[in-house]
Amino acid sequence: MTKLGLPDSIQACLFDLDGVITKTAVVHAAAWKETFDEFLRKRGDGEFRPFDAVADYNQFVDGLPRADGVRAFLGSRGIQLPGGEPDDPPDRETVQGLGNRKNERLLKRIRSGGVEAYEGSLRYIRAVRAGGLRTAVVSSSTNCRDILRAIDAEALFDARIDGVVAAERGLPGKPDPAPFLAAAGDLGVEASAAAVFEDALAGMEAGRSGHFGYVVGVDRVGQADALRAHGGDTVVTDLADLADQEPKA
Repeated sequence: MTKLGLPDSIQACLFDLDGVITKTAVVHAAAWKETFDEFLRKRGDGEFRPFDAVADYNQFVDGLPRADGVRAFLGSRGIQLPGGEPDDPPDRETVQGLGNRKNERLLKRIRSGGVEAYEGSLRYIRAVRAGGLRTAVVSSSTNCRDILRAIDAEALFDARIDGVVAAERGLPGKPDPAPFLAAAGDLGVEASAAAVFEDALAGMEAGRSGHFGYVVGVDRVGQADALRAHGGDTVVTDLADLADQEPKA
């Protein structure tokens, strides 16, 4: 074992952004709620049932590419929209348009309130690098680079696979392991020698199906059991808790 709470075989660490490194998951959930509730009210299909910023967010959109999140949530309500194009304006009633509406609101919230990092995560990532392990950030967000710069953390990562890079490379989003596998490849390590750090159930599934060497669940919302059930080798409430923790066999 290492003092980082990881198996000795781990050579690289692959970190999700929202909810693991930054507190933007709450901001994402609020932007989704505002967007979906407005859409559902205007649609007026029977009794209005608002988007739940905890349950619906965790089940349908957390960790997924934006368009996939729109499809998943609307599908849960029996609603289908045309796919549209990635550059659809925010007022167009397509999957892409609704996703762009959410992103517009997200950016407004980020710019007005700033971005806050989990200090325990930043300390842990610095310790990982000091220990000689390589690091990558793996996020579905197209705003990943701007957010890292906002918290002065871009230099903490040797590679970045985000929504922009995934689109350029044609990578499917989580729960497919492709983004994490691409990050491991960019770092020059096999999946079995890389650890995945995630707070989303979709990310945990990606870690498990990609056969990574260790999968760490970060429980920010009281879903430790679900994180374990979806592939977590261990679950912590803060990455700082991993220090001196013995990995499970």
